Amino acid sequence: MAKSGKDDAVSIPIDDANTGAEAPSSPTCANDSATAADAKSAAEGAAAEAVEAEVLEGEPEEAEKPAEDAEGEKPADDAKAEAEKAAAELAAAKAEAAEWKDKFMRLHAEWDTYRRRTNEQREAEKVRAAEKLVTSLLPVIDDFERTIDYAEKNGEGELLGGVRAVHSKFVGVLERDGVEVIDPAGEAFDALEAQAVATVPDTEAFDETVHEVYQKGYRLGAKVIRPAMVTVTTGGPKRPKPEQDETEE
Repeated sequence: MAKSGKDDAVSIPIDDANTGAEAPSSPTCANDSATAADAKSAAEGAAAEAVEAEVLEGEPEEAEKPAEDAEGEKPADDAKAEAEKAAAELAAAKAEAAEWKDKFMRLHAEWDTYRRRTNEQREAEKVRAAEKLVTSLLPVIDDFERTIDYAEKNGEGELLGGVRAVHSKFVGVLERDGVEVIDPAGEAFDALEAQAVATVPDTEAFDETVHEVYQKGYRLGAKVIRPAMVTVTTGGPKRPKPEQDETEE
């Protein structure tokens, strides 16, 4: 029975096709048609969405074209501004360099002037110092001349006393100007202030004692300007070391 029903269902569309009548579609064909329609609708919808997206994406590009043109003009303005800024900075640097050069030249000129004036002042001080010393020694020269004149007119009896007086006056002038006489006779030999020109055997005096001063030395301030020329004893006992005061801790 099932078989005959199937044959009937098949035979009906064939007869209808011959007569020109529409054949009813089967459930399976209907489902396939619906599925195809849905797929086509989905494809058309996706295509429409793609077209719409392309349209939407294309619109900002067209809207951004003026901005791009504006940006194309902006770098030119920026380059010009940077060039003007660099030119201004260069001009400022040149002005500053010129200012420093002028200061250096002025300072160099002032230094040369200061150095020249300092040298002149130093030379002037030397002249004043020499002038002061010569002025102090002129009376000594006058005394020498008076002593010589007196010896020539009255004999040489009082010449020795006059020479001694002049010598004392001369040494006094030097001492007032800071000169000290080094006369270490009988003292321990000091190589910093005296120069030994000979040795003298002496067993009674301490070893290395100044025996005789051939030529006196002179000290100006803390500087020995001329050491004394002396003879030194040898062969005697060693000089005891100076006692040092013991301090309690």
